[in-house]
Amino acid sequence: MKLPSFFPSRTVALYTGRLFLTRTFAILFALVLVLQALDLLSESGRILAHDGNGQSEILRYVGLRAPQIIARFLPFSVLLGTILTLSTLNQNSEVIALKASGLSAHQVLAPLVLASIGVALLSFGFNERIVPRATATLSQWQRVDYGPLPIDRGDRSNVWVRSGDDLIQAAQIRGRGNAALLGGVSVYQRDRGRLVSIVSAPAGRREGDGWRLENATRFDVAAGGLKPVGSVVIGRGVRPDQFTLSNIDADGLSFAALRSAIGDLGEAGRPTKALEGALWHKLSGPLSSVLMPLLGAVAAFGVARSGKLFVRAVVGMALGFAYFVADNFALAMGNLGAYPPFLAAWAPFLLFLMLGEAVLIRTEE
Repeated sequence: MKLPSFFPSRTVALYTGRLFLTRTFAILFALVLVLQALDLLSESGRILAHDGNGQSEILRYVGLRAPQIIARFLPFSVLLGTILTLSTLNQNSEVIALKASGLSAHQVLAPLVLASIGVALLSFGFNERIVPRATATLSQWQRVDYGPLPIDRGDRSNVWVRSGDDLIQAAQIRGRGNAALLGGVSVYQRDRGRLVSIVSAPAGRREGDGWRLENATRFDVAAGGLKPVGSVVIGRGVRPDQFTLSNIDADGLSFAALRSAIGDLGEAGRPTKALEGALWHKLSGPLSSVLMPLLGAVAAFGVARSGKLFVRAVVGMALGFAYFVADNFALAMGNLGAYPPFLAAWAPFLLFLMLGEAVLIRTEE
């Protein structure tokens, strides 16, 4: 297969691309190893505190936590891999040789950009297929203090809804709309903020404008007695979406699932701006890997023996970390409603794309 003319040498393109990828994934492996070990130091005590937990639960935690660490630090690894690759090429005068052969700065970076596009696609697929499932499962496991996991890990759990002065807790919710089923229901009946009684039932289903509980029991706080009440209807006026859409974790949903949840919230008249920003960031986040060769390119150009190679590497690292700071700041402002969702997700990417291009052009001149 013949490479496009933008890559004047297939050998050089494969050489620089291989250097970039090996360094990137080696740095990622080292980061995950160190960060996972540090994370275990703080969490292993909580995991082992539950009776019956042992080495298998520790390994389960590692399996669920590692995808989150990989997804978060893959762009950092691409940045460090870029700087290490370009610094090595510059120090060995290979960049000078490439420039002397007639290549422009963009042509020198082209193999790294192409490889980073592949990394971005891999990151998007990893974030879609593995990270949401691991995040959702880990969140449910942490809610029960690392005890036995719920049977259906895809269900929503531990949802609280207010009905007038009463509070309704559902340990687990399955299904959507009028087909939603509640499991482990507790109704805290209050009078002017004072707890009067607690109605509990193993399950509940939609009936009319309320929820039918079967085999329910009521604990009277004043009398201190528990008695069966059979079948009762609670939560009149409480909509199904208040249960199924009250606790949406964007990190625990794939792009398609999050888009569907946003649509359901919109139909129910609920605010969706923060989730829309998270939805767009599921695209801009993996694509940030493509920015890293451009931001770290300052380490490639300039004579190495001038003594400024280290300074150039630091400048490239500073540009990359400035992007991550700006990205997190924009997302926070989007969650507060100060930025529109699209701007919160894409503004840092477009800004640093132009900034990196300006630095590259200035460096090449």
